[in-house]
Amino acid sequence: MRYTHPELLEHLASSYVLGTLSRGARRRFERLQRDRADVRVLVTQWEARLGQLAVSVPAHTPSPKVWAAIAARTQPRASEQAAKPSWLGWLKPAGFGFGGLAAGVIAASAFFIAVPTLFLSSDQLAMRSGERLPQSYVGLLTDAQGNGKLLVSSLRHGKTMTVKVIGPITPPATGRLVLWAVPASGPAFSLGAMPTSGSAVSMLPDTSEKLLSKVSKLVVTLETDANPAKPGETVVFSGNCAKLW
Repeated sequence: MRYTHPELLEHLASSYVLGTLSRGARRRFERLQRDRADVRVLVTQWEARLGQLAVSVPAHTPSPKVWAAIAARTQPRASEQAAKPSWLGWLKPAGFGFGGLAAGVIAASAFFIAVPTLFLSSDQLAMRSGERLPQSYVGLLTDAQGNGKLLVSSLRHGKTMTVKVIGPITPPATGRLVLWAVPASGPAFSLGAMPTSGSAVSMLPDTSEKLLSKVSKLVVTLETDANPAKPGETVVFSGNCAKLW
């Protein structure tokens, strides 16, 4: 599966926070989080949205029938308990059954929502509340008349680049649009082909910090070669590469 579509990543992040992913999908998504800073930001955003929703719901005390039904489904019968190895008893202190374990998980989740400062850094809290944007490289590319056409962004230590079309772009009759990073000194290098509508996420060969720390300008050129070594003469859009931190 290619984790490059924004809609797919949004769906996976929301399902992960809600806890509706299957065991295998959850493990794969957790591995993706370790490698992708942009995915971690999506998860943080969904935690903030759903955490506020959970806090807004009034607490209700379950009826005894609910706990009895949970116990019937989760606690083993006496005959099964006798057949289990004795070492399993160490996992369940006296008076603490699986119903108590479920209650403990719920209490811990509520505690995390109520007192997030114990678990998150100040930067993460600021991003959750919308007070601060994540550290990113951003470029607003315009045409010759100054009309905004493309918004390019990448997290500082991420390895993905997001391109969003913000103004109408006529697809070229021949060739393709290619984005180039232009360092203050040194040759320009390609960051990949550009969409003419919607948005797209692409993988970078290294982190944005290593690729873009010395880049001052971004340009889009019309290219007919499949793998151009340098920017062509036809510059379609251009803009500065800015640091957000």
